[in-house]
Amino acid sequence: MSYDSPFTTPCFIIAEAGVNHNGNIDIAKKLIDVAVDAGTDAVKFQTFKAEKLVTTTASKAKYQIENTGTSETQFEMLRRLELSMDVYKELFSYCNKKNIIFMSAPFDEGSADMLDNLGMNIFKIPSGEITNKPLIQHIARKKKPIILSTGMSYLGEVEKAISWINEIWDELDKKPELTLLHCVSNYPAEVEDSNLLAIKTMEGAFGLPVGYSDHTPGIEISIAAVALGAKVIEKHFTIDRNMEGPDHKASLEPDELKTMVKAIRNVEKAIGNGIKRPTRNEEDTRNIARRSLVASRHIKAGETVRLNDISIKRPGIGIAPELIEQIINKVAQIDIKKDSLLEWDYFNKRV
Repeated sequence: MSYDSPFTTPCFIIAEAGVNHNGNIDIAKKLIDVAVDAGTDAVKFQTFKAEKLVTTTASKAKYQIENTGTSETQFEMLRRLELSMDVYKELFSYCNKKNIIFMSAPFDEGSADMLDNLGMNIFKIPSGEITNKPLIQHIARKKKPIILSTGMSYLGEVEKAISWINEIWDELDKKPELTLLHCVSNYPAEVEDSNLLAIKTMEGAFGLPVGYSDHTPGIEISIAAVALGAKVIEKHFTIDRNMEGPDHKASLEPDELKTMVKAIRNVEKAIGNGIKRPTRNEEDTRNIARRSLVASRHIKAGETVRLNDISIKRPGIGIAPELIEQIINKVAQIDIKKDSLLEWDYFNKRV
């Protein structure tokens, strides 16, 4: 299968602004600035129309109640957090100016069309939409790379969503890149619920790139996911965790986001190619730290070398200790000073 990959780094880092703009374009632009300063690959928002997403009487999630209270319904809360098409155009343009990839997760077909028309190149399907076949296939028809989040899902549900995408891509004879995100849809998620090995499970089951959408507090779980091979990391961030809104409390602040990105880039460097061999920078240490065979006394020419005539000392630039049996019972051809490194020529010919 041939893919058109939009990803330019080993681990594609998405700074998830979500609705942390609180419906304010100036805050949204500040979030973009934070993501740029942190060095993330993309900044992502959420695009929806409240009347198409939720009933007017739907209750809030537990975490939403904890963070925003009960004075308004989920519908009213989401209505406040909507952004207009003109705002998205401005944010898209601002991201281009700042040289960061603009992303936004659409929650309905109209939002997907609007984002596609803007020129957005990567579509993210949120965890809550993994059973929404009409929306998933509508997005697949855009023939653009998709990141599919899998929070709250069984493996069979993930498989089904993948099949819906492939059904459209096979029909269109187009195979953009499909990436899965392991995710735990709690805000914040408990560390012990992370189950990072599910990344490996989905890699093995589907043969697709797998990343991690991290809702745990702090940054260490994202870093661990990269060490396990996550190809994408998505992490919520905010300007200030004390701001009002449903997701701020489960988000990183700017300095934390920057620290996470730096740590992930270091982990990427550390992963390496898997070949076990000394590095170039170890060569000097290898010579200093290893040992060689050394004369433990002054050995005269013509004497036979016995075990107690040999010591094993640093540096490691002489005959390796593993070859000691090949030296025992050899006859010295020259005088060998005490504490000098033994050399093969001392026993094979005159020097």
